[in-house]
Amino acid sequence: FPGANILPRGAPVPSPASTSAYPSPVSASSQAPAVARGTIQRAERFPASSRTPLCGHCNSIIRGPFLVAMGRSWHPEEFNCAYCKTSLADVCFVEEQNSVYCERCYEQFFAPTCARCHTKIMGEVMHALRQTWHTSCFVCAACKKPFGNSLFHMEDGEPYCEKDYIALFSTKCHGCDFPVEAGDKFIEALGHTWHDTCFICAVCHVNLEGQPFYSKKDKPLCKKHAHAINI
Repeated sequence: FPGANILPRGAPVPSPASTSAYPSPVSASSQAPAVARGTIQRAERFPASSRTPLCGHCNSIIRGPFLVAMGRSWHPEEFNCAYCKTSLADVCFVEEQNSVYCERCYEQFFAPTCARCHTKIMGEVMHALRQTWHTSCFVCAACKKPFGNSLFHMEDGEPYCEKDYIALFSTKCHGCDFPVEAGDKFIEALGHTWHDTCFICAVCHVNLEGQPFYSKKDKPLCKKHAHAINI
């Protein structure tokens, strides 16, 4: 006799090998930074004035023209790449581990590699499946749309969005043709999967869960209608 089963909540319905997860952006620290890790920035120049800020590098008063970057002021000649010492006064830079680097040095020493296009990631990094991705490269294997922070499911090593995963891989009830979702009670009978409320006699519609049943033309029948003709 068929017995009801209950799918664990939060788990995909189809195969036990399937998994689901959420991709997540990676930050430079556990606290959200003012600027995302890997963001390309540019210093702003200011002419000499009555304002005399302190330099973020030497902590001395700046009495001439100065730069403003990362919320601090700098002598133009002291705002340089931490590795190659190239001046960052008029070029783009990236902040990393409380130091500043030119784009070339940041890409060489810090930028992670995208698992899909195999190029360096400058800017926001998507972390999923123990790998790093451009946000535009981590996409559904079916519709090719980026996941963002949405739930995704794995099937045969490929990620799928919720909609495509259900359409392609979910178990459907043989009675109503709607998916058997996590948390639903279901029955395996006649070579098919049924919601427990859908496993009913094809003639009188009495529920057959846990009851003796017969079948004809792939349809369940109660004992009373086991020999029904018009079904």
